[in-house]
Amino acid sequence: MALLEQWQTVAYDQTQTQATLQEFWNNYFLLEKSIYEQLLDNPEEKVTGTVKELAEKYKIDVMAMTGFLDGINESLVKPNPIETMEEDTEVSLEFDKEKLYKNMIDAKADWLYELPQWDNIFDAETKKALYREGKNLHTVRNTVKVGRNDPCPCGSGRKYKQCCGKKK
Repeated sequence: MALLEQWQTVAYDQTQTQATLQEFWNNYFLLEKSIYEQLLDNPEEKVTGTVKELAEKYKIDVMAMTGFLDGINESLVKPNPIETMEEDTEVSLEFDKEKLYKNMIDAKADWLYELPQWDNIFDAETKKALYREGKNLHTVRNTVKVGRNDPCPCGSGRKYKQCCGKKK
């Protein structure tokens, strides 16, 4: 079983109580925050190594490193092969600063995008602009006006005026 599958089995275990899962995620978020603090202290450093080496470097277990790699993957300059990676897979933590900041905002991870290290990377104006972009990452804007007699865009098959366009 690949590391990512193992991580997902543990992290999203529905047989655990809500309290146990909450404790698991709280502990993970503290580890994650610690790694990001170290990465953001020196954002130009190109951190590479095997999954196991990086886990040792950041003093966490391989499963937590797998979760971290899964979380940061979309923000990397070159994504890692997270679906198939094992302990000896070479990975990189070279991240795109703007993309990482926006993805943290999109994930509503305020404990990460409010880290003081960001102040040394972006000025207040840039952070504000990136914050706006991060908030709008998954916002869909409907640019086509739907007519009253057109099919409803929700896919119900009814006319818009008899479905979502109905006045309440």
